[in-house]
Amino acid sequence: MENTTWVANHTGRSDFDLVGLFSQFKYPALLCVVIFVVFLMALSGNTILILLIHCDVHLHKPMYFFITQLSLMDVMYISVTVPKMLMDQVMGVKHISAPECGMQMFLYLMLGGSEVFLLAAMAYDRYVAICHPLHYPVLMNHRVCLLLASSSWFLGSMDGFVLTPVTMTFPFCRSREIQHFFCEVPAVMKLSCSDTSLYETLMYLCCVLMLLIPVTIISSSYSFILFTIHRMNSAEARKKAFATCSSHMMVVILFYGASIYTYMLPTSYHTPEKDMIVSVFYTILTPVLNPLIYSLRNKDVTRALKKIEGR
Repeated sequence: MENTTWVANHTGRSDFDLVGLFSQFKYPALLCVVIFVVFLMALSGNTILILLIHCDVHLHKPMYFFITQLSLMDVMYISVTVPKMLMDQVMGVKHISAPECGMQMFLYLMLGGSEVFLLAAMAYDRYVAICHPLHYPVLMNHRVCLLLASSSWFLGSMDGFVLTPVTMTFPFCRSREIQHFFCEVPAVMKLSCSDTSLYETLMYLCCVLMLLIPVTIISSSYSFILFTIHRMNSAEARKKAFATCSSHMMVVILFYGASIYTYMLPTSYHTPEKDMIVSVFYTILTPVLNPLIYSLRNKDVTRALKKIEGR
């Protein structure tokens, strides 16, 4: 079998060993319980938020439509890595087959890329709502919302379809140990025995482009938003607009910060320990924080939640 196929390599093995997050800690059992609790919180929080927005007619607005898409991505995102990581720790196994590794890589790239573009769409939605409130129903109608959401999913899928096959076709003739708790592209690339410098440069440019476009949209949107908020006469209107936008900015900073570190900083800044800690932020912590940020800081969501509790 040729070494260009992604299920074989020079060693004759077709699987990898995930070093995992637990090997870095003194009390792995305690960490396992903590991550399991966080996983349940992320699943329940995002699911409740999706159902709440679906059931309450007052939340059938573009902003909440995008929040349901974000919650759906977060549920899928945390489910790609955490269940296997926990099961491996409980069962005492570390290996992952090449097809499983490729599938995991594709899914996290697709979901991560989709979330990058969705956050930009959410920033544009806030820009239209605050800066052009009279035209908001026309500029952000249901068709436009569906187009922005589906475009985010499509562009994220393209990221997965481009990077996954190329990464997995490199020959792996070094150690089969991936210094990570899931099949992240930079960690897998370190196992290749061929020259990957050109691919790493192209991947870097691709990631810069993927992040630069949404960051430009987000920064431009919030520049106009801040200018508009400053000109508002009503203190209550300023407070409401700022609260809505600050929630979104918290999510953007968390997710984009981790992504920029992973894919844009030079390799000299990276160590396996740092990479795993940063990955925890956008694969485990962000999915559990998003529903808390958008529910606790949003009066419409808390009002709808209290109404459901009252029933």
